[in-house]
Amino acid sequence: MRDILPQIDRWQKQGKAAAVATVIKVYGSAPRPLGAKMAVSSTGEIVGSVSGGCVESAVAQEALAVLSDHRARRLVFGIADEWAQSAGLACGGEIEIFVEPFAEDEALQRLRAALNEDRIATLATVVEGPGVGDKLLVEGGERVWGRLRPVELHQWAVKTAQECLRKQRSERRSLETRAWRGEIFFETYAPPPELIIVGAVHIAIALARFAKELGFRVIVIDARSAFATQERFPHADELLRAWPEDAFARLNIRETSYIAVLSHDDKLDIPALHIAVSSPARYVGALGARKTMAQRMARLQELGLSKAQLSRIHNPIGLDLGARSPEEIALAIMAEIVAVKNGKGRRFQ
Repeated sequence: MRDILPQIDRWQKQGKAAAVATVIKVYGSAPRPLGAKMAVSSTGEIVGSVSGGCVESAVAQEALAVLSDHRARRLVFGIADEWAQSAGLACGGEIEIFVEPFAEDEALQRLRAALNEDRIATLATVVEGPGVGDKLLVEGGERVWGRLRPVELHQWAVKTAQECLRKQRSERRSLETRAWRGEIFFETYAPPPELIIVGAVHIAIALARFAKELGFRVIVIDARSAFATQERFPHADELLRAWPEDAFARLNIRETSYIAVLSHDDKLDIPALHIAVSSPARYVGALGARKTMAQRMARLQELGLSKAQLSRIHNPIGLDLGARSPEEIALAIMAEIVAVKNGKGRRFQ
């Protein structure tokens, strides 16, 4: 939605209507992921993609039909083996696409605001059953905009959206009750992930490079100006030459933040961990031997942190790859962060 909204806005200013197509299910291999979108104007213009090109024309025709009769519809397309191989896929698959007229209700208005302000939110859309196209938005786990009917559907949708929000995942779910039967697509919109590295040590140099290549925004914190330099960290988006208390106060730590505490200096690590485990960050990891970490845990408990908060800390940090060199250790840390990001880490099992 973030990519197609500006063009939809331009079309609407020109007096054109728009339909939006969304990939709501993927079977086997597919060139575009769940939630991929394409918009079609009432004059046939296209922005975005739902298949990488192989079914766009057919989807565009269906979108024009949706604009004509104002009725949303689901489409199923097979991805031929020949096309899949030419696109670099292992085999053909199947995609299901939901096409609906674009109408900015309360849920979509709030989604637009969340996207503009880089806040995480989950949009629930009825894709099958009574009330097709109806929506609600859940933001921050508690705030809800829009309403689904009947009440049982609304309550279930809010709870499921909160679960998707926590996991930062999009899913399609079905529900069958005495009053309602159908399916809802829960689409989670999250800002780009960011990795906050505390300690501009040698491991951090490789970690910043790996994270940047994987699409993370990278922030490096270290009060020691000789370590936190642009020459050492050319891949960092931001270098904060400050103590953790001051640096974290300038940051917006959120559900898409990942924090790696690496300095091995308690003047940096203790305050950084104290702040990190009390934040909504999705991941907190700390470098250090078990004996060293036990001493830190005791100190953090003295500072008032609970055992539940301390249990959030990944230590030893990183997956067990038998890593030895700084680059190997950085790879192990990044692998663990990616696992948590994809819902495979211990916190989200």
